[in-house]
Amino acid sequence: MFQKIKNGGLLDHVSESEARLVSLLQRDASASVADLAEATHTSPATVWRRIRSLEERGVIGPPVRLVDPAKVGRGMDVYCQVRMKSQDARSRQAFQRAVDDEPAIMEVYSVTGEWDYMLHMVVRDIADFESILMRRLLELDCVAGTSTIFALRRIKHTREVPLSP
Repeated sequence: MFQKIKNGGLLDHVSESEARLVSLLQRDASASVADLAEATHTSPATVWRRIRSLEERGVIGPPVRLVDPAKVGRGMDVYCQVRMKSQDARSRQAFQRAVDDEPAIMEVYSVTGEWDYMLHMVVRDIADFESILMRRLLELDCVAGTSTIFALRRIKHTREVPLSP
């Protein structure tokens, strides 16, 4: 979707000033318009218009507060690879409904290689994971098998998307 253009490799559809603003918002979405204006050397009205424009164009979504999973009793990160029996539309839809319905499944990726999907879950403990595995995933007729990786600890975790090459 984004393509490199002249001007130091900035991304198409995002000006240099917008990229600075987006970088600031990624670090602290609760920053005031006045603080953002000061940091970007523009007026509050300009910052407000740029934020609205970025939202309307789908560059940025709504502000959210990130939760530390460990502080709410979900301190175990689990990565589960899933192999499907079939890739037909009905199987894909059934799988998507199942993962959409499970709140502990935070991310789902369609991947290349031996496996068809990679799931990232935050669970309370191994028993919690086993319950999800048995009642949500392995109960599906379309799932052929799974392989699981338990993270020992998070080394780096960020949601900040780099805006420069």
